Amino acid sequence: MRILIINPNTTASMTQKIGIAAGKVAASGTEVVARNPIIGPASIQGPADGEAALPGLFSEIEEAEKEPFDAIIIACFDDTGLYQARQRTRRPVIGIGEAAFHAATLVGSRFSVVTTLSVSVPVIQDNIATYGFGGRCARVRASEVPVLELERPGSDACRTISAEIATALSDDDVDAIVLGCAGMADLAHQLSLEHGVPVIDGVAAAVKLAEMLHALGLQTSQAGPFRKSA
Repeated sequence: MRILIINPNTTASMTQKIGIAAGKVAASGTEVVARNPIIGPASIQGPADGEAALPGLFSEIEEAEKEPFDAIIIACFDDTGLYQARQRTRRPVIGIGEAAFHAATLVGSRFSVVTTLSVSVPVIQDNIATYGFGGRCARVRASEVPVLELERPGSDACRTISAEIATALSDDDVDAIVLGCAGMADLAHQLSLEHGVPVIDGVAAAVKLAEMLHALGLQTSQAGPFRKSA
């Protein structure tokens, strides 16, 4: 199968990192293509950035309709434009936030999310409530690491995120952690080993969910609000 991963921001280094992380977990018969729009914010931190990213995201989806992709992944943890994207294509569209929440509930009883800045917390909390995971998520925590700091060589981002995970495990009564940013995709394995609990990266989770839907022959339902626009 072919999966298109769209990073809705314009930072190419993050897109490359996301593509590498996805490729590591993809099955041998899966081709992963990672792209980002050329217009929009350099990072998505809060609702204003998410709104600014929509034109570029939707443009990428429209272009993808001309190509033989079997599924699309939106690689922003806020699940930017997810529902609108599902109205633009019958192909399964998976948000990495929703994928990560599903994965966390399969390997733990309760989870906390460790994201970037505080401005992103309300968006993620709203998504968790909308998706029905409110009873399984203890807390959404901000590490106060800006998204682009994750791209800076030699930064203390991983150490700061690890410290926030330690606090979550100490204070939140959780047994799993969800990383709340696509730019953290390369940290999950290391942090799982460090803390001894499942640390979930939504990019990897979304790839495996996309492969599952493809194997089952499932597409986005046309009987409800996701009916494809003319």
